[in-house]
Amino acid sequence: MSRPIFAIRPEPGLSATVRRYRHAGLELIAEALFTVVQVEWQAGDPDEFDALIIGSANAIRHGGPQLERYRDKPVHAVGKSTANAAMKAGFSVKSMGNGGLQAVLDTLAGQSLRLLRLAGAERTVLSVPRGISVHEQAVYALAPVPISALLEKRLRCGGIVLLHSAAAARHFAAECSRLEIPRSQLAVAALGQRISNAAGAGWQAVRHCSQPSDAALLALAGNMCQER
Repeated sequence: MSRPIFAIRPEPGLSATVRRYRHAGLELIAEALFTVVQVEWQAGDPDEFDALIIGSANAIRHGGPQLERYRDKPVHAVGKSTANAAMKAGFSVKSMGNGGLQAVLDTLAGQSLRLLRLAGAERTVLSVPRGISVHEQAVYALAPVPISALLEKRLRCGGIVLLHSAAAARHFAAECSRLEIPRSQLAVAALGQRISNAAGAGWQAVRHCSQPSDAALLALAGNMCQER
């Protein structure tokens, strides 16, 4: 019997995940355990950068009026949704990846570039190729939300939890401890190994994608939900 899959990522990513999984015929229970909030920041001199590198559409949606100073800078986007958000906001997208921001950065190796990374307050550490400089600027943050009574009830029946970030892994694990939800009833499907490590121990099963994409996570969760 197929097991339910729980999605807890913030909007608008949550709705995108719901559409993808239901189109695949998988049972999905969705509740955002984070809200995205803008953080105060001051844009630097645009002439100090050649391009922007962006790992989440939230950087565009919540970057605020300071983004206007970089409107003429090309964008290297982590994936399609981020690229679409950038173009909708009036930016020109120079490249678009499909396997994480590190992969995008690796494709730029060999060039001499000064990149401005617009990101969340918590973000993945990147390995920067020689000849490239990356200045990091937090423009948004994720504010955790408690598990609702309805979600708690469903989680106690077991299933598979999708984890898209290390912050989500830590918050979900802390909420399960607070509510005394048995980890042994829940399996974890994580977007990457760093995320699965952040979830800690005691789960029924913990697996992660070899490539950090929602399509890979869908395939992983689809396989897991058929297992006993």
